[in-house]
Amino acid sequence: MALSTMLSTMGEGALRTCGIFFLTLLFSLPLGMVVMLLRKSRFKIVQWIMKIYIAVMRGTPLMLQLLVWYFGPYYLFGANIRGYRFTAIIIGFAMNYAAYFAEIYRGGFEAIPVGQYEAAEVLGYNRTQTFFMIILPQVVKTILPSVTNEIITLVKDTSLAFTLAYNEIFSLAKQIAASQTSFTPFVIAGVFYFVANYAVAFVMERIEKAFDYYK
Repeated sequence: MALSTMLSTMGEGALRTCGIFFLTLLFSLPLGMVVMLLRKSRFKIVQWIMKIYIAVMRGTPLMLQLLVWYFGPYYLFGANIRGYRFTAIIIGFAMNYAAYFAEIYRGGFEAIPVGQYEAAEVLGYNRTQTFFMIILPQVVKTILPSVTNEIITLVKDTSLAFTLAYNEIFSLAKQIAASQTSFTPFVIAGVFYFVANYAVAFVMERIEKAFDYYK
């Protein structure tokens, strides 16, 4: 296989990888906030359900979760799963990462002193104003390094989509390497992941500096 053909084929896989990455972030970041709020609910049953959900998502391999999300509807309900592969991948990734983001969010909110809420109340802020104008900006500043680490991990975890025979860049690298008896596809895949993670780190560093209001 010519190098140009190999790059073209793996470029298509890279686009699929980027699709998994961006859609996972799109769904898992807000879902993590919902999970965190339910985790802090005043209703004990809701708290326990969220604790169990987080424990399962963090305590079992993502690869296993992807298999469950994909084959579960068929084995449990006899549903037709043809054409469901990509949807199962996004659901699996989003549900998994939402659990991690929820715990990061919880740590951020619990790091805010109670005095911040009391001061806002004294100044006449309502609960919504207090949350969005005072608490949330401080939480974002606190959790950014942890969120950055999870996003970098996500870039690499997208390779687990090969579990469901989805042709993202890692799957294509393995296929081409096996068929061509060449190490080049792995080098190309490695460069892609490195560049992608460098871009993530660069963007997140710019965001962190934007929140570095003390300077």
